[in-house]
Amino acid sequence: MRRPIDSLFGRLALLVIAVLLLSHFAWYALMRLERSQLQTRYAVEEATFLVDAVRQHVARTPDQPLPSRVRLVDPSSPDVPPDSTALPAPLERFVEDVRDRMPTGTLVRIGQPGRPPTLWVRATTDRSWIVVPVQPLRTPRSLDRTVLWLAIIFSFAVMAALFAAWALQQPLRSLAQAVARFGRGQPVPPVPERGPRELRQLTHGFNQMVQEVARTENDRAVMLAGVAHDLKTPLARLRLRAEMMEEVKMRDGVVRDVDSMTHIVEQFLVFAHDGADRSEAVEVDGQCERVVRSYRAVASGAPTVQTELNAGPGFLLPAATLDRILSNLLDNAHAYGAPPIVVATARTAQGFTLSVSDNGGGIAAQDLINASRPFVRLDPARGGNGHSGLGLAIVERLVRRAGGEWEIGNHEGRGLRVLMSFPFDVVPRAVAASESAWG
Repeated sequence: MRRPIDSLFGRLALLVIAVLLLSHFAWYALMRLERSQLQTRYAVEEATFLVDAVRQHVARTPDQPLPSRVRLVDPSSPDVPPDSTALPAPLERFVEDVRDRMPTGTLVRIGQPGRPPTLWVRATTDRSWIVVPVQPLRTPRSLDRTVLWLAIIFSFAVMAALFAAWALQQPLRSLAQAVARFGRGQPVPPVPERGPRELRQLTHGFNQMVQEVARTENDRAVMLAGVAHDLKTPLARLRLRAEMMEEVKMRDGVVRDVDSMTHIVEQFLVFAHDGADRSEAVEVDGQCERVVRSYRAVASGAPTVQTELNAGPGFLLPAATLDRILSNLLDNAHAYGAPPIVVATARTAQGFTLSVSDNGGGIAAQDLINASRPFVRLDPARGGNGHSGLGLAIVERLVRRAGGEWEIGNHEGRGLRVLMSFPFDVVPRAVAASESAWG
């Protein structure tokens, strides 16, 4: 099961959203704090200005009336508020700031609660308390218009960031798909070089590597095909001359050797062939049954080949590829394994499987890694019977070229089993390849 968070785009999106959330939250908290401090400073400036204005008015024009909501109160009046120390934190800071702006020894108090907010100030030189109105210090609301604007800005920022992450992820996704195709041995077209400089350099290096590997593979294939093709003519003449020999025992021995050499040459040609299989896509279960039936008819000692075909009609592969896979694996199991040989197919949650197993001695664990390498014979005595060490290498190449994966190992402590897995999307590719070949 794929998890979106495992992809590069998912992780970039999560990182971008987390950073934007953190930055917007920090900015919003800082803005609220700064607005509260600005409100307090403005209230302090306004209150000190009014107190100074009242003092100047009393000193210069004591007979003139005071402005509304500003009054002078005798110190002995019962309306004078007590010196309370249990004030809320904003009012406590406000009183301290006003006291700092006044002369030393000035008394600063807050009016009685439940009435319009007032500030009571009396310096050592004042005969009366100066009472001036103050702005109410309201705590900023938790939800206001700023939150709406922040949500809008955050939404646009997330969309822009996600688009940037998607644009960065696309070249990497194309490169990853090309690497996967290259790992399966399938043709890889040049990957467009786009994105940041480092990504363009990586893509350019990958394209160069694919070209060099393709050139090397082509040179090797041409060499093998040329050698194998050139050997077919003298082998045919050698067989003709051998059949004309009078001594039967000598003739049969030479014919067997020529047949072995011919088989090796044919394996070289199959291994050197690197083109796409354009044969018709067939149902694997039905084709396996036909191949096994033909194998029983033509191969001596092969009636012990059994089938367990449970994949269903949805499992399709190119006919030529499937025939080559089965023939190589059946030959290998018949030559080095023990009966019964079982050809099985199945449908799983991930795709389809095709397996060929026997009940022989299997392969030693330390030799499994070399079993599919070309021209490697695990048993030195195998080379005398027309075996070139290419059978399993050909099977691996054909499986990967068809879009599948393979696994070789000893099955349940008994003989060797080759398990081939094909995802569901192999079927549409096989059908498309067949249609393009016949269209």
